[in-house]
Amino acid sequence: MTPLQWKEILSLDLPAMDDESQKLAALLEMASGATDAALPAVWRQLIAHTQRQFAREDRWMVQTAFSSTQVHSVQHKVVLQVMREGLSNDGAAMLPLIRTMVHELGVWFAQHNQSMDAALALHLRKTGYDPALGVLRMPQEAAPL
Repeated sequence: MTPLQWKEILSLDLPAMDDESQKLAALLEMASGATDAALPAVWRQLIAHTQRQFAREDRWMVQTAFSSTQVHSVQHKVVLQVMREGLSNDGAAMLPLIRTMVHELGVWFAQHNQSMDAALALHLRKTGYDPALGVLRMPQEAAPL
């Protein structure tokens, strides 16, 4: 069973966020169907992607003075820490744990996307933030630093 399937309901109407979230969902699907031999490598890919995605969001939150930066970033740090624990030992004993994390990450991400990420996407649109350029078009809408 796929832990997270991309559906339009997950779209935040912000292509820079939606594209990365679709990639995360695809990697979760790959991990869900991976053989025991392939799973650690797919899990590493998922961790690397998630780390880049979270770092980008963290940067956007700081650049736009997003009011919930602290709470949102802490969630990112905790999830990445737990994901990395799945690689603490590449032995067969870790495979059931990684498979459980694949499922749980899908559940968590759907909730995170519709709450924390949705609020960030709304803020980015409100401030006119261009993620590609790192430019605020309406800086007066951002909270003072």
